[in-house]
Amino acid sequence: MRKKFNLFVIYSLIVMLTVSSFGFSASANQTGTNLATLHLEVDELSTKLVTVIVELDEESIVEAKHQGKNQTKANLEAERTAVIEAVEKAVPTADVNFEYEYVFSGFSVELAENDIASLAAVPGVKAVYANETYEVSSIEEAELLDPETFTPLMADSAPFIQSDEAWAEGFTGEGVTVAILDTGVDYTHPDLEHAFGEYLGWDFVDNDADPQETPIGDPRGASTNHGTHVAGTVAANGAIKGVAPDATLLAYRVLGPGGRGATQGIIAAIDRAVQDGADVMNLSLGASVNNPDYATSLALDRAMADGVVAVTSNGNSGPNNWTVGSPGTSREAISVGATTLPFNLYSSTITTAGDVEFPSAKVMGYPSDEAIEALDGKEYEFVHVGLGARANYENVDVKGKVALVSRGDFSFTDKAIFAKEKGAVAVILYNNTAGEQPDIPGMELPTIKTTQADGRKLITELEAGNNTISFNVEFVERLGETMASFSSRGPVMDTWMIKPDVSAPGVAIVSTVPTHNPANPHGYASNQGTSMSAPHVAGAAALILEAHPDWSVDFVKAALMNTAENMIDPATGEYYAHNSQGAGSIRVMDAINTEVLVTPGSHSFGIFTNEDEKEVRRQSFTIHNLSDQRKRYSIEFTGHEGIKVQTSNNLQVQPGKTQNLNFGVQVDVAKLEPGYYEGTFLIKDGTKTIEVPTILFVQEPDYPFLTGLSLALSGGNLIGQVNVRGGAEEFNLRIRNADTNVLLAEPAKATNVASGIHSFSWDMTIDGQPLTPGRYQINAYAKRFGHEVEVTGGVLTINPNEEN
Repeated sequence: MRKKFNLFVIYSLIVMLTVSSFGFSASANQTGTNLATLHLEVDELSTKLVTVIVELDEESIVEAKHQGKNQTKANLEAERTAVIEAVEKAVPTADVNFEYEYVFSGFSVELAENDIASLAAVPGVKAVYANETYEVSSIEEAELLDPETFTPLMADSAPFIQSDEAWAEGFTGEGVTVAILDTGVDYTHPDLEHAFGEYLGWDFVDNDADPQETPIGDPRGASTNHGTHVAGTVAANGAIKGVAPDATLLAYRVLGPGGRGATQGIIAAIDRAVQDGADVMNLSLGASVNNPDYATSLALDRAMADGVVAVTSNGNSGPNNWTVGSPGTSREAISVGATTLPFNLYSSTITTAGDVEFPSAKVMGYPSDEAIEALDGKEYEFVHVGLGARANYENVDVKGKVALVSRGDFSFTDKAIFAKEKGAVAVILYNNTAGEQPDIPGMELPTIKTTQADGRKLITELEAGNNTISFNVEFVERLGETMASFSSRGPVMDTWMIKPDVSAPGVAIVSTVPTHNPANPHGYASNQGTSMSAPHVAGAAALILEAHPDWSVDFVKAALMNTAENMIDPATGEYYAHNSQGAGSIRVMDAINTEVLVTPGSHSFGIFTNEDEKEVRRQSFTIHNLSDQRKRYSIEFTGHEGIKVQTSNNLQVQPGKTQNLNFGVQVDVAKLEPGYYEGTFLIKDGTKTIEVPTILFVQEPDYPFLTGLSLALSGGNLIGQVNVRGGAEEFNLRIRNADTNVLLAEPAKATNVASGIHSFSWDMTIDGQPLTPGRYQINAYAKRFGHEVEVTGGVLTINPNEEN
């Protein structure tokens, strides 16, 4: 019999991490050898060549500097060379690629997978990380927009965050350098060429000085445009005007053909961007793994420590908690969530000539109130136009009609634009998968969204000859700025930090893209995602640094957080949770003008579990009076009545001085329900109020403590590993009938499993008998502190009458 796995991969809307689903883990406590810490899966039987990231015991220049130690490049190079020579002696076939020294001390190396244990045993090796693969999925085959007809929402989003007010005061980003770590940047784009000097940056894909996007026709993979879109949001100055239109840009190409790259190039780019003198760096990329100790997260922590404002997207896996991905989990970098700009909410029902209604129909977006209201009570012919690409309209007449199009391949906004170009009056956009589609204000045509099922019903109606549709449109309410449903939420596992730190517009953002055509260089496209939000914040940081060149990275981060606007969730009428919006939506001129800063800009007290007595923890904020007058601050705390905060009610700070605000939080665990609690410190000076969000947990959080499940077949056994965060009282596999979900067996049982990577094996028998032909769902189960979790793995298929 032949055994096989069916694997399923889900992609997000930003540069996403994709990790192999197979592997067997080796770790120091399993081998009996004093190995370095392994942050990756290892198949000890595999001779496949892999690349890994090696971190050395010898500290990087930045690490040593901030520990008060004297570290030189020469010393670090000598130590690194010695370790590399030892590695090459232990593993003669090892091939070193990138070497790091400034923010990260180590190198990347290619070797056989079963040699990783030998690598980890080399003296001087501190840790080994996987060289994860990153890929772009925020712009899928984006088609160019006509610069004469599009209405860029960045024309709204940049002023919405007060960029225009900063410009009016003379702050345009001049003299500030922003590094774009992405797919490269089309530095020849007419809206961007002003931002580049003779030195453009570096290409870590092709290892040369030309960080241009991947062009059309590259035999290694598809062309790219993501980095140019991000760069335009930061510093375009033409048909598109970025947040900091006079900033200087440096481009670091870390993602190549098809938008794919790896950790080794990203760390190298962070290392080089800091040394190249970047003031700000933007990373609109991320991983689906909620982990503060990924190598890229650590590199960003150290870049911040060296004075570079590091901005990264929070991820597009929302709206559930714990969905933030690395490096958005960085302790120090500014992680950014995505918002939708204010808009009027309308409802719409649609009915075909066959009197069939479509209950899932909702208004996705529209160009103006007049345009959407004009549909009310009208009947139009509708035409199915497939995916709604320009090519789909060939020989199809939609003039004065409604275009029925499917989600997929390119952005929602583009679909509306192409329909408008052909004379359609509206678009009905049906989903191509289960679930909801987002709201996209600012669509070029009134656009109604439906589920996949209702889309199929509409096609069935067309086939039955019922080819007209009527609209009933009603105004519902005016919505303020809202969090995008796709924006990932925190908190961060292990550190329990609030993420995102702040939020910014990230829906329907039109920005620059390459045309790959010198005769027509004006390329523009629309997209949405936290990839689009992060460069709004990077641009805002450039404006702040121009206004306050002496400010530290902590001041820049605090200014953005302290002056952010809280947003209200229209579904509840309450403010969004701290782990949805962070400190709120940025307002750059308020940040520039603030006379007080509170650092840090948010706080987590962690987990309280002591039921025997009240638990008290003490922390402090620092209040910085930037004004030329003495300030008296009153201190309040708002939160659950069962959480008591002890602090001074008043604090007086002299002009230009700082003072610590000490406080203690008291939690009586026995009197509170287990769960997540949040509160806000209100620091008032009589005219303005700084709000500092804070969170804590009572008892162990109900979070996904089983992650990174991987499975493989080896020697007649099913083997695998899973990351058990915080340990577990019980662990086992759950073998289910993949068609009926009936539980068949619970093998690979273990108790008191330690925190970290747990490896397991199953002989693929049930009650001592080999598996019979069928489909078996392989899941992992664990229990801890009363919380139970079952994580879905692969489907094992046993086919009859096939040889082993």
